[in-house]
Parts: sequence; C-alpha cells; structure tokens
Amino acid sequence: MKYQIILAAALLFTACNRDKTAEVGTEGMNAAATDAASAAANPTVDNPNVVSEDEAPNPNAPVMKFTETEFDFGDIKADSKVRHTFTFTNTGKSPLLIQDAIVSCGCTTPSWTKAPVLPGAQGTMEVQFDSRGKQGIISKQIAVRANTQPNITTILIKGNVLTGNPTAATPL
Repeated sequence: MKYQIILAAALLFTACNRDKTAEVGTEGMNAAATDAASAAANPTVDNPNVVSEDEAPNPNAPVMKFTETEFDFGDIKADSKVRHTFTFTNTGKSPLLIQDAIVSCGCTTPSWTKAPVLPGAQGTMEVQFDSRGKQGIISKQIAVRANTQPNITTILIKGNVLTGNPTAATPL
C-alpha cells in the first residue's frame, strides 16, 4: 500500500509540468475559435438553388415548367415496376439542358431528354419505381438539375406498395 501511494504521488508530480505557461499550445485553439467566430459572422453557403443578392437573375435563362410536379401511382403490386413520364416545357429564352437527376432511393430510376430543349419545346423525365423489397406508403423525390435559375427542380412520385399476396386469407 505504501508503494502504491508513493507511485501515485510520483506520477502526479511528473505529469504536472508547472513551468509551462497557460498560453503555450493555445494558439491553435484560439485560431480555430477565431476562424469559427468569423465564419459565423460572415456565413457563405454555396447553394445552387438560391440566386445570391449580388447576382442578378438572368432574364434569358431557360425555364423548366412541368405539366405536373407530383404523380400518385395509387396501389402498386409487390415486386413490380411502375413508370410515369413527366412532361415539361422550356418557357425561357435559351436552350434548356438537364445535367442530371438525383433520386432519394436506389429503387427509383430517372431517364430524361438528353438533347437541349429549345425555347417553347417540350422534354420528358421518365421515372421508374421498383417495388421489390418495399411495402406500404412510398414517397420518392427526384431533384432535376439543369441550367435553369434556380438550377434544381423537384418532382415527386408516391404510392402504396401492397404486401406480398393481397388475396391471401387473413388468419382468424
């Protein structure tokens, strides 16, 4: 027991370096705190959906106008694939080009008009949903990124995936 107390006291005294000033090693922490404070005072967020206050909207930009932005499949059979084609018109003054479409789930696959859509012309966005492994109410977003302002337009599909065998008798 005596040796344990001596060992603890030795560790305590060697672990504490009393010659070290409080400022040594704090430059990094202070610099990080200063950087964080200046970032909070001047936040800059690169959000492609927002036209900055300094940037004037382009009056000649293409405009993607969907006939519908939401489609409800209703009841969807289990382990099946369903499709819907969304139609849009370029109501802007320059050719519209879709860069990509980002989906909220791997079960949803978009395909779209690859060629530039001229002003006044129409294009399509076909969305396929695979119900394999899904059940119940679904709601999937597709973020369509194009050379429009804002550059992301969101469309939505939804439905109700029925369980495996809807005609099976329910137990008593």
